[in-house]
Amino acid sequence: MHDEVGLSSRERLALLQIEANLRQDRRFARRMGAVRDRTWLPVSVLLLAGASAFVAVMGIRTSQPALLWCFAVLWPLTLFQAFRLLCRASRPRARSGTRPTPWL
Repeated sequence: MHDEVGLSSRERLALLQIEANLRQDRRFARRMGAVRDRTWLPVSVLLLAGASAFVAVMGIRTSQPALLWCFAVLWPLTLFQAFRLLCRASRPRARSGTRPTPWL
């Protein structure tokens, strides 16, 4: 970032320290909208859906109770994560000029 105001090296160091401290405050970062882990929720939904489908198909084909129980555990988790993803996508965005959904 090139500003027209020149800062001394001591001022730049103090500014970098302040920014580093602010980045460590997760609640402040969430309020400012600078959450970096926006890609984990869609990835987790895709992985859970794939694992649920695989376990369901294998459980039906082999009729093993362990696989059917794994599906019974995975499927509600998948639905919960998908619901969170849909809620995030339908949340109104306050900033103009951003993408329509945070996961696209």
